[in-house]
Amino acid sequence: MKTEWDYTQLADAYLKRPDYAPSALQELFQIAGLQPGDNVCDIGAGVAHLTLPLAAFGCRVDAVEPNDAMRANGQRRTAHLPAVFWSEGTGEATGRPSGLYDFVTFGSSFNACDRSKALSETHRLLKPGKYFACLWNHRDLDDPIQKRIEEIIKMSIPSYSYGTRREDQTEVIAASGLFDAARQVEGRILWEQDIADTVQAWRSHATLHRQAGDHFGAIIENISDYLNSLGRESITIPYTTRAWIARRKE
Repeated sequence: MKTEWDYTQLADAYLKRPDYAPSALQELFQIAGLQPGDNVCDIGAGVAHLTLPLAAFGCRVDAVEPNDAMRANGQRRTAHLPAVFWSEGTGEATGRPSGLYDFVTFGSSFNACDRSKALSETHRLLKPGKYFACLWNHRDLDDPIQKRIEEIIKMSIPSYSYGTRREDQTEVIAASGLFDAARQVEGRILWEQDIADTVQAWRSHATLHRQAGDHFGAIIENISDYLNSLGRESITIPYTTRAWIARRKE
């Protein structure tokens, strides 16, 4: 399915992305009142970073992903899970049934949608009184290594911006009029990663890819040169999982 954001060339690199903080997921599941056997629609499921913990919790998961290459990787990662079902669709038009779901999730995908239309679609999918959540992993930009990487990026893209993925989602959720006041949830995770895998993860960075244009390859090489100059086999990357969760209004 063709969308404005094409992740085809980034799909394999996405496999090197970090997991979400378990503490944040636990709190989200608790707020949502999630129970084993509940129906979940994971929208923009990508390579299954959120689909997998939802399935491990015992949920039946409909994983919706528009990009063929991303969906294929997600299907391979979840092939052993009989309660995970993949389909093609977008956040604005999932193609899934109305009123079926106990929880609807957007793992690092809500920013890639028309958020107002995605919220309307989410409201349609949810059972009365049930919850939706959107979440992202944000690197700690005050960490010395991450700070240096930011400097490398901004040498080529002085106006570099993370866009809506680092914004507070509270106002856009409230503006829809479809959900109760959103609650914010955070959890920390330290992600240890080989240098080669870290560079590969950077190759999956769609926000950088879009803004860098023809400079993308050179920026990745500069990041690679810097990380390899550290003389380490791996680094520890501090992340904060930031999520917003809100209950469907009647």
